[in-house]
Amino acid sequence: MRRRQRTVLPIRLTAQALLVGAGAALGPVLHLLAAQWQPLAVAAVLASLHAALPVVLGPALLHDRVTRRQAAVGPGAAAATVLLTVG
Repeated sequence: MRRRQRTVLPIRLTAQALLVGAGAALGPVLHLLAAQWQPLAVAAVLASLHAALPVVLGPALLHDRVTRRQAAVGPGAAAATVLLTVG
């Protein structure tokens, strides 16, 4: 019977992953606060930005690979965020 090898991540990569996760976890909190204190349009923009945060920070900080399909969808997602902002 073979033993499974333990996977150890470098400290820098672990810190970057925690930063991306913390940013993603902060999104719903900011959305809740915005929905209570701001008009709903502002909360909608923040909600759309929350979904974009892990998508942007993943490749930027963790050097995740972006496929052609993901790269093709990126401008559409950015355009949708702008349309939500403009209203």
